[in-house]
Amino acid sequence: MKTIKVLVAAVVLLIFAGNANAQVKFGHINVNELIAAMPDIKVADKTVQDFAGTLDAQMKTMGTEYQTKVADFQAKEKTMTDAVKETKVKEIQDLEKRIGEFQQKAQQDIGKKQEEVYAPVLKKAEEAIKTVAKENNIAYVFDSSKGVLIQFPEGDNILPLVKKKLGIQ
Repeated sequence: MKTIKVLVAAVVLLIFAGNANAQVKFGHINVNELIAAMPDIKVADKTVQDFAGTLDAQMKTMGTEYQTKVADFQAKEKTMTDAVKETKVKEIQDLEKRIGEFQQKAQQDIGKKQEEVYAPVLKKAEEAIKTVAKENNIAYVFDSSKGVLIQFPEGDNILPLVKKKLGIQ
């Protein structure tokens, strides 16, 4: 009798476990492909490119100033006194230092601008993915662009559904 109860309990557990597995759905999406298809990303890219272009123009101006100072120094070096030479060399070295600092700061500023401009696009994509997953009873969605998934059935790709949700062709 005890053995029958254990067998019945085991069968019931297997049935419930089977039903639980059947209810959990998995999906995957290539987030990079989704973001590349979003019109918002083109606007964000243009904003970052314009910002980087402004910094690049300032960098070119500083580079021109540097080249001018070096050329002027080289042309007049033979007629300069030692004190004037020292002053000019120090000016050129200071300008080199400022250029290096500007380059570093510019890279940081571009990184911050990218984060600022891309954040709303990424949030919009994430919200659409969550909405589609919820509408389709998908419990877990994996990002296949990260190379984490080794094998997955084509039918579980929610990219077309998310594109549709975002109005992307």
